[in-house]
Amino acid sequence: MPAAPHPSSQLLAFTVGDRRLGLPAAQVQEVLPMPRISRVPYASDTLLGVANMRGTVIPVISVGRLIGQDRSECQRVIVVNEGGLVGLAVTSVEQFADHRTVDDVSAVDIAELVARAVPEKRQRRSSQRVVASADRTARHESVPLVALTVGSQAFALPVSHVEEIVRAPEDIARMPHSDAVVMGTMLLQGAVLPLLSLAALLALPPRAVDHHARVVVVRIGTHRVGLLVEAMQSVMYVAETDIDPVPQALNRGGAEARIQAICRLGEGQGLLSVLAADKLLREDIMARLLQGDGKEQGEMTGSAASEGSERFLLFRIGDDSFGLPIDAVEEVVPLPSRLTPLPKAPDFVQGVMNVRGKVIPVIDQARRFNGTAVESAKPRVIVVRIGALIAGFIVDAVSEVALVHESALREAPDMGGAGTRIFDRVAALGGGDDLVLIISPQELLDRAEQDVLAKLGKKGMTRTP
Repeated sequence: MPAAPHPSSQLLAFTVGDRRLGLPAAQVQEVLPMPRISRVPYASDTLLGVANMRGTVIPVISVGRLIGQDRSECQRVIVVNEGGLVGLAVTSVEQFADHRTVDDVSAVDIAELVARAVPEKRQRRSSQRVVASADRTARHESVPLVALTVGSQAFALPVSHVEEIVRAPEDIARMPHSDAVVMGTMLLQGAVLPLLSLAALLALPPRAVDHHARVVVVRIGTHRVGLLVEAMQSVMYVAETDIDPVPQALNRGGAEARIQAICRLGEGQGLLSVLAADKLLREDIMARLLQGDGKEQGEMTGSAASEGSERFLLFRIGDDSFGLPIDAVEEVVPLPSRLTPLPKAPDFVQGVMNVRGKVIPVIDQARRFNGTAVESAKPRVIVVRIGALIAGFIVDAVSEVALVHESALREAPDMGGAGTRIFDRVAALGGGDDLVLIISPQELLDRAEQDVLAKLGKKGMTRTP
């Protein structure tokens, strides 16, 4: 009987295009079908993106691009451990073989392969995750609001009452014999959430639910409740001096009693009614929520959902999804039809726009991420605070405000390249298959770019104190 091959001589044979290669079997962790890949802007061409492997986020490298087989198909991922788990995208995986018995398999050096794909290692800085205390102090006299469309009218809710904003589900469990207010129930993070029509609560005509519809999850007492709205407009910070109480003559005890304040937007933008979350529900609806074990369920659900969680503004650029910590977002506004050009501005600045009396630089983030301009019919500008500077970043769409539990957040794998430090974490959403790259706000602009904008600000753009 021939002797068993020594483990060190074993290779995992695989193909990339028309080439047959092999990896030391001892270094192979597992082989997977091609997973869903989240692309990473600024990364090298050889990095396809990141993928979720049972709770671990790993970078996936195209072996074909490394060896000149650019057009080779990627159908399998070989997971190896080389300074951390790395996925190697290949065409097919064949078999384990003894390299002494095969002569058409070329052994590859994993360390050299990974080093070519990830030439630079980045150094993580915990400060990337923290919004500077100066930033928080600069806003302590402002009130953060979420602007919503209800019954074709604009309303707002204080961010402090909003736990998250999600897309309206297609599978709402309707409640039989209920009035127009009670839509039914929906599943959210494994818990049953009562779903109510905010239009009906405000005695406004309801509109058909389409792809713009959102569910605003609010806490009312010990209960979490979903409020169906037509769309989320923006997140904004409003000075306390621009918020007035509702005139007494309007408080007649009807739907208008659910409005706690009127916000003056200025710049000819009119007024915005701020809703009182704790007064939205009628007494009969509250009584129904208190029946049975609803109270205990609401307490457990709310505690589990909010403790150890962070809120992120999710947005889309092309087909890719990204997130920003909500604390870094000043507001979200539509992109004006025309930006004012800024003489002698660098190429990454598309122009300037006026946002509540502040003239801010506007940057096309799609062009920076993938080299092409935003092509959305309704692009948005996310106004972000970066230190003392405020800048707007054009994106294709803002999708929702998501409450992400710490268990769904992962450290971004070391992907190399100076630009990839912009992403310090990854959020695993949708059961773990969908990966959202979390942007570190302080890294949206590098130091040189911030210095350039600061100098331009002294010559004409308004910077916040």
